[in-house]
Amino acid sequence: MFSTGLFLYLSISFIAFNEKKKTPTDSEISNHQVYFSISLFRSMNLSKNEEDYLKALFHLTMEVDAETAGTNQMADELSVSPASVNGMVKKLKTKKLVDSEKYGKLKLTETGKSEAILLIRKHRLWETFLYEHLNFSWDEVHEVAEQLEHIKSPKLIQQLDAFLGNPSVDPHGDVIPNSEGGFSMKSKKSLVEVQAGQKCTVVAVKDASVAFLQMVSELGIGLQTEIRVKHVHEFDASRTLLINNLERVVSLKFSENVFVKELN
Repeated sequence: MFSTGLFLYLSISFIAFNEKKKTPTDSEISNHQVYFSISLFRSMNLSKNEEDYLKALFHLTMEVDAETAGTNQMADELSVSPASVNGMVKKLKTKKLVDSEKYGKLKLTETGKSEAILLIRKHRLWETFLYEHLNFSWDEVHEVAEQLEHIKSPKLIQQLDAFLGNPSVDPHGDVIPNSEGGFSMKSKKSLVEVQAGQKCTVVAVKDASVAFLQMVSELGIGLQTEIRVKHVHEFDASRTLLINNLERVVSLKFSENVFVKELN
């Protein structure tokens, strides 16, 4: 576990010697948005496990515009057994953080949403800090931020947000909730939707796994990289892309996991 003091010390040391890397602005993702806001955070004293379950349920519901998620979905998301999910759900229901419906369908209560959004806010702020000031690559920040997001100090997060200049998106292009829990859920266009002959720039990725991000980097793609779709192959919907004047062939699955903004 990384100590808070160590990271604050390193921030001062590294900022003096490293040029700041930029994350994309809010407007570079999309202009179409659905906005919802959670009232000021009053964080509960939850365990790391409980927080992880709330965040997972948020990802499976609110971030994909679904009302509920199943027990098996939760088990897959967290790589645990359905029995473990059922045990944790009982605890979270007792704390009025989760509601369950027939057939094991789960959803967050308003309090549960607040706790989950606070975790996401902390996680994405830490990712931004690591990327912009400690020279972590975008495939490295997630694992460390998973540890740092469980730090309880509200003042630390408030100061971190101010130090970073109140960023609106993280290094992967995901929206960072503001200090009151408000953020916009934006519609994003995937690379699949870009027709042959069109140009676009990368604004976010859907898959934040190390393996995918490393593959993206190996192809010479980063946030704000310009891409031209040269050809869409009819047989398997793979695509030939022109990236930095080099032709690259990518699969349909790859294209589904890259979000872009089309250029005129």
